[in-house]
Amino acid sequence: MSPDMIPLLTKALGETVYMVAVSMVIATAIGVPLGVLLHTTAKNQILECLALNRILGAVVNAVRSIPFIILMVAIIPLTRLIVGSSIGTTAAMVPLVLASIPFIGRQVETSLMEVPAGIVEAAESMGATPYQIISRVLLPEAMPNIVAQLTTVVIALVGESAMAGAIGGGGLGDLAIRYGYQRFRPEIMIATVIILIIMVQIVQFAGNSLAKRLNKK
Repeated sequence: MSPDMIPLLTKALGETVYMVAVSMVIATAIGVPLGVLLHTTAKNQILECLALNRILGAVVNAVRSIPFIILMVAIIPLTRLIVGSSIGTTAAMVPLVLASIPFIGRQVETSLMEVPAGIVEAAESMGATPYQIISRVLLPEAMPNIVAQLTTVVIALVGESAMAGAIGGGGLGDLAIRYGYQRFRPEIMIATVIILIIMVQIVQFAGNSLAKRLNKK
């Protein structure tokens, strides 16, 4: 690989990290409360509201069923409305966030379902409010599983960010397409794949370590 590619790889890596990190923060801020709502509004739960639960579930399922590449193209008008452009790393974060929110919501819902019902019932018998049950019982008990699930989402975002690069999103995917594929330079393709693999390994290790630290069992 020629020395002139090192700055390009570094820049592309920075763009990918930026896309994934910012998208994950925004998606988590919305997806976790969504997951809590999906769980707590279900039948026999502390905020039971079947109508709301069904509406939320239908919307989540609808968004999750759309392939990411189609979602990116379909929401181009929305992306332009939000960030003023449909090209670039900031623009790519709009579909990344929208794709991740329902995924995180379902993952959080699944994690909360694993909390023993007896713990919730004990909190209710002591007069705890729904907010106290959510903040002091459900989320703390499910946190190791939530962290593990969020790790999976980050890894999915890494792959989707590379896909976003194929249609002007920047990052490692854009570098691999423009310099590796279109200019017939397989060493660029190999380098980007290796970097992506290393990123995934680091994220998985960090997520597993944090989940183990949070697990008090």
